[in-house]
Amino acid sequence: MPFLISDANLPATLTARPMTDEEFVAFCAEHPDLNFEMTADAELIVMPPTYSDTGASNSEVAVQLGTWAKKDRRGVLCDSSSGFVLPNGARRSPDVSWTLKSRVQQLGARKHKAFWHLCPDFVIEVKSATDRLKPLQKKMLEYLEQGAQLGWLIDPENRTVEIYRPNGKVEKRTGIDKVEGEGPVAGFVLDLTDVWNPLAD
Repeated sequence: MPFLISDANLPATLTARPMTDEEFVAFCAEHPDLNFEMTADAELIVMPPTYSDTGASNSEVAVQLGTWAKKDRRGVLCDSSSGFVLPNGARRSPDVSWTLKSRVQQLGARKHKAFWHLCPDFVIEVKSATDRLKPLQKKMLEYLEQGAQLGWLIDPENRTVEIYRPNGKVEKRTGIDKVEGEGPVAGFVLDLTDVWNPLAD
């Protein structure tokens, strides 16, 4: 059933019920102008659209990680339109993520052509002005609890990167021009110059 939510009220959380992959796809198809995630408690989150400058920053991150991943060959890159079903049942769509191919292959040919029921090994969220920081930080912690080996929360407006690791410690770096991968993505280095300022010459 169609419904309207003002952008000023996003993100919004709606009461729902657990859905199968097919039911979730059908629900999203009924509301093509909205983007949804779902919590482990089956609450639907209506996500706000990303501002264009943040979209440009997202793309810069994805391009750099994708270039590295193509050379590395061990993992596969996914963009923000990709849905994952985490072990706790939450349905999430990280801005950028990287997953070992071996883990995806273990799902079987049929399942790896649908939503992947796993948490990516490396997850990146890029904060937009339309995002609230605390829900993003909570989501990052969830990724690590559900199996991610590394997470970066990038805030271009304040030029900060929060680094999330499985040991539970969060490291915040400010005013840096690069951030180095570790664990599953050791060897990857993200140049933040064009992430901070996508319009730079």
